[in-house]
Amino acid sequence: MSEELGPARPEPPHYLGHRDRLRERFLKSGADALPDYELLELVLFRALPRRDVKPLAKALLARFGSFAETIAAPIGRLTEVEGLGEGAALELKIIEAAAKRLAKGSIAEREVLGSWSALVDYCRTAMAFSEKESFRILFLDKRNGLIADEVQQTGTVDHTPVYPREVVKRALELSATALILAHNHPSGDPKPSGADIRVTQEIAKIASPLGILVHDHIIVGRNGHVSLKEMKLI
Repeated sequence: MSEELGPARPEPPHYLGHRDRLRERFLKSGADALPDYELLELVLFRALPRRDVKPLAKALLARFGSFAETIAAPIGRLTEVEGLGEGAALELKIIEAAAKRLAKGSIAEREVLGSWSALVDYCRTAMAFSEKESFRILFLDKRNGLIADEVQQTGTVDHTPVYPREVVKRALELSATALILAHNHPSGDPKPSGADIRVTQEIAKIASPLGILVHDHIIVGRNGHVSLKEMKLI
């Protein structure tokens, strides 16, 4: 008498093996060994545990351009990509928030001018991939330690209103003795405009008689950064 066979077990989804291999490669070789779409896959695994997320990761990069630009995109734009809901978009924004917190930690407890590369990295992480222009001020004490890091204004894709007297007033409120100004160019090109140069020089002119020094104005964009001090514009 022949033995009856039960129903065949379904094959496990193909993407499960891919996930295991990708995690193993990340652990063995680190993030630098992965292209942007695979790093995005790793982030999306948690939010979408029962899907092949490779096509979604590639769709996100096609829409936004890079890993950094993807996680910096607003939730509303992220969810316009088919297959990405608010939960998965939130995972991406958590990664962005963690990156900003990590970058800020590298300058928060030390002399800012003694960690210039960390400062530039922080400004780029915090602002370079934003879709709107914003103006940030780092207020420093007499030892060039960070007192506060504040976004004074957020504007449009190509303009942020900046009021020099308000900048200096806030510095006096915080007992700051030095400032580092920073803003982003959503166009990607960090080259300073005439308005950028004028407002920087006006802030420096108002601040100087009050014993407040403007160390620099850093402009960041997707394509790099510039320092107005290095350009001898301050």
